[in-house]
Amino acid sequence: MSGTNLRIQNIDRPLQTQLFVVDCAAFLCRLRGLTFRKSVPMELGLLLRHEKESRLDTAIHMLGVFIDLSIIWIDSKHQVADVQLARRWRPFYIPTRPAQYVLEISAQRIADFRVGESVMIEGLSIENEK
Repeated sequence: MSGTNLRIQNIDRPLQTQLFVVDCAAFLCRLRGLTFRKSVPMELGLLLRHEKESRLDTAIHMLGVFIDLSIIWIDSKHQVADVQLARRWRPFYIPTRPAQYVLEISAQRIADFRVGESVMIEGLSIENEK
């Protein structure tokens, strides 16, 4: 995984293992996500970034994804909107509430975030938000 690395923190409950993610704002980057990956290290992931909150636009597919993933949807106020364990090769997952960010991380990190918790995205500047 390459690109701009951001650090993710759970404000309400400190993470036991640090989490760094690649900033994935371009359409093709979001479309690919973690497709064709055989593994995701515990301390790494992707942050799929959208221009505005949406349920439909932040839906993800798992076609071509060889591993299960923890999917954390985060709204524009940086609050966790939904958390799901996404199983490999399933057609799609859609959040229960609108989100602006989709965090794709190791399936083993599913308990690191809960709906309603606050998330800090270190390294995400206002310029990156556009």
